[in-house]
Amino acid sequence: MSDGSGFPALDATGLDQAAGRLQEAGVRLVIGSMVNAAGITLAKSVPLARLGSFHRAGMGAAPVWHVFCIDGGIAFTDSISAVGDLRLRIDPNGLRSLGGSLAWAPADMFLQDGSRDPACTRGTLARVQERAANAGYRAVVGHELEFVLVAADGRALDDAPWAPYGLTGLLDREQFLAELLAAMDDSGVQVEQLHAEYGRNQFEISLAPREPLDAADTVVLAKTIVGRVARAHKLQASFSPAPFPGSVGNGAHQHFSFSRGGAPLFSGGAGPYGITEQGGAAIGGIIQGLPEVQGVLTGSILSGIRLAPGAWSGAFLCWGLENREASVRFVQGGAGNPHGASVEVKVIDPSANVYLASAAILALALEGIASGSRLPDEVAGDPSRLTAAEREAAGIGTVSDSPAAIITALDNSAYARRLLGNEVVDATVAVRRHEQETHGARDPKELAALFRLAWSI
Repeated sequence: MSDGSGFPALDATGLDQAAGRLQEAGVRLVIGSMVNAAGITLAKSVPLARLGSFHRAGMGAAPVWHVFCIDGGIAFTDSISAVGDLRLRIDPNGLRSLGGSLAWAPADMFLQDGSRDPACTRGTLARVQERAANAGYRAVVGHELEFVLVAADGRALDDAPWAPYGLTGLLDREQFLAELLAAMDDSGVQVEQLHAEYGRNQFEISLAPREPLDAADTVVLAKTIVGRVARAHKLQASFSPAPFPGSVGNGAHQHFSFSRGGAPLFSGGAGPYGITEQGGAAIGGIIQGLPEVQGVLTGSILSGIRLAPGAWSGAFLCWGLENREASVRFVQGGAGNPHGASVEVKVIDPSANVYLASAAILALALEGIASGSRLPDEVAGDPSRLTAAEREAAGIGTVSDSPAAIITALDNSAYARRLLGNEVVDATVAVRRHEQETHGARDPKELAALFRLAWSI
């Protein structure tokens, strides 16, 4: 049963009980957050006593929340201006204690009449997930979060020697990581893996697979926890796709598995590695449609710096078993992968809106299945070792690394607009074009320094 908003109904007794549990835990303030088209996390907070109002009526928010930019500017669109009012309403089913006096819940944007705002990014993912369920499909998503620890003012840390994936990094940040894991556990975030990454002071967290909306909510919660713990250590966590040009960038890879009627689509079939016909169609749909939705995956002014062959960013439009240069990496099920077979979409970076990124990939997979897309031939080796002529003969393209071209493709894509909605596409195009028009003449190092903390929480 729903209250009309799409949220499962909670009566006054249920909300009072939730408030009582939080009060016993010492919570005094409830935060409700949303992620806008620029990938920025915005929030309002209320005293715990107003929990019910935050859920039922919501707090006022101007329509321009959707188009606040990473430099503090506003990218107005034909339909979004300073006129009007929206309601930021929390989903109490996602309510979690953050420790101390704070609790957090994901929030959606609603119109004054109680209907969802069509530009709401969380609502967009909810619609796509519902579309999948109505067609009989279930998707599960596992997220990877990469971040670089920096000084409180954003400067690089000049610390001990760093070994990629080394034990040294874990030991040097032992107290930070221990507190981070404890905070994640206390808030109900299931961390499956935590390790030092390739770049200096870079770490990666792998989150347990969940259904798409729940998984995206957990990403926002996890980033919030990372930000709180980093602050306690007088640090910041940079989720920029390119914190320091010339070094390794941050990715935000998403692992997807699909099933229908309990039967997996990526195993048990007659195709390569057991991929079923529908699973192959889903992979084909993602690869074919990815250039048209790339603007919601890697559309920021810094995203193109990360998208290069040899950077394990999935720059090549192809798929392959455990191929980290392919935009779609296939992960086979088995003893070493107890979650079962999945595909990893590697091009996504942390400047993307996590809800829109998941919605885009899930929608492409569903469209691929519905249209009977063909599974492309596998690329078994590293595509970067092929000559340009060899790649052309094999039909292996590359994703664009030009922010302007990426956003133009999104703006002109009737396909992306049908899958995600005009309002979402227009808002995304507006904020990204603002970035390009205002800051496009800056060199990469200047851009990186200016926006190193733009997507941090």
